[in-house]
Amino acid sequence: MRFSSNSLLLGAVALVSAIPVQDSPRQRLLDGKPLPGKYRSKNPYTPGYRDPYDTAVDSIGKGLDPLPWRNGDGASVLGPWNRERARQNPDLVRPPSTDSGNIPNLRWSFVDSHIRIEEGGWTRQTTIRELPTSIELAGVNMRLDHGAIRELHWHKEAEWAYVLSGSVRVTALDYEGGNFIDDLSQGDLWYFPSGVPHSLQGLDPNGTEFLLIFDDGRFSEESTFILTDWFAHTPKSVISKNFHLAPEVFERVPKREKYIFQGSKPGSIEEEEPKGKNVKKSKYQFTHRMLEQEAHVTSGGKVRITDSKNFPISKTVAAAHLDMEVGSLREMHWHPNADEWSFFIRGRARVTVFAAEGTARTFDYQAGDVGIVPKNMGHFIENIGDEPLEVLEIFRADEFRDFSLFQWLGETPRRMVVDTLFADDKEAGEKFLKEIDNPVKDEITLPDVKNDEEEDDL
Repeated sequence: MRFSSNSLLLGAVALVSAIPVQDSPRQRLLDGKPLPGKYRSKNPYTPGYRDPYDTAVDSIGKGLDPLPWRNGDGASVLGPWNRERARQNPDLVRPPSTDSGNIPNLRWSFVDSHIRIEEGGWTRQTTIRELPTSIELAGVNMRLDHGAIRELHWHKEAEWAYVLSGSVRVTALDYEGGNFIDDLSQGDLWYFPSGVPHSLQGLDPNGTEFLLIFDDGRFSEESTFILTDWFAHTPKSVISKNFHLAPEVFERVPKREKYIFQGSKPGSIEEEEPKGKNVKKSKYQFTHRMLEQEAHVTSGGKVRITDSKNFPISKTVAAAHLDMEVGSLREMHWHPNADEWSFFIRGRARVTVFAAEGTARTFDYQAGDVGIVPKNMGHFIENIGDEPLEVLEIFRADEFRDFSLFQWLGETPRRMVVDTLFADDKEAGEKFLKEIDNPVKDEITLPDVKNDEEEDDL
């Protein structure tokens, strides 16, 4: 039998095409591997996209519109759709395949809080009313213009604060009748125990803005004990007796609380501090320079911790300040002594909270958002944006405490770790044991391993 050259050529082509190429799309799918970017859609919110590793997607930074497609499952949206909200919450629109079960909402944005506008400033709050999981702590974001005063007042709750911008003067009176005055700037803290009377005034030409934390999620700014409110609801005859002056002297005191108001421009502390033989300075230090602390440097950022160990008066609030590099991870961990109340100052992040019983949920955060992680629930914070991530972790506790998953496994008998995680893959178990050998706690870690999704630079 004779064969033409064309027939031989066609036969050879057919034979070659029947042999699977080791790294062909077909062979990778047969091997259970993801397709490289050149063979699939690069938009993760399409039916053709595949990602078996649930890689984070920065929908805001990449200008993507999240849709409920995941590894071929899901469908398009036909009804009303808030695209901006979807971009802010991509992991609610398309949750990781590892999410499961019901977890209450653990995210709130201050932009959704009602703002109370006053002369020279404003305030808004995140409490158990706005975020029902904010049980242990409540937060207030306040702005005071230059010279504006948050008038003399006190609270049932202790007050902890972090200066976000500008400068502010704080005054207080301690339990022994000692007075305290200090000027604070960005990154500084103050703490006033329950009942300690105090005031705040914006100093910088642009005033100040700060985050207030109260050690009870039920707190309300409306429940504050305010000087002018007390005067307005006390008979003038009583005020007269208390201050040894005629009632007429108090004829024009405010008829209601002033709360926030424009005051006169303050002088220096030396010019304004009280003087007299009966006046004494407080022996307590109500303020602290958090960002002036020496940072604990990790592979992926910096950590500063402030609690009663280095800020002794702060008996009910502890905090950590995190500076996280692009691509870094606040390692998998949990807190045994308090719920975590996080405030995101800069950047974008995702957090998955593991609640036991096969339950986990992922939330996304950006600047101005509040996150809750209940006590003992495992979680991480991943910087998914294109800029450093700055976060405050705040706790109703006298000390900051956490458990590192990496450290725990590294200090557990090796046999037990392999039997638990790698009984069916001894080779992977050996790689894992090598990595966690002689573990060093790395609170913010920067992995040098990338999967196919990250290498494709979605």
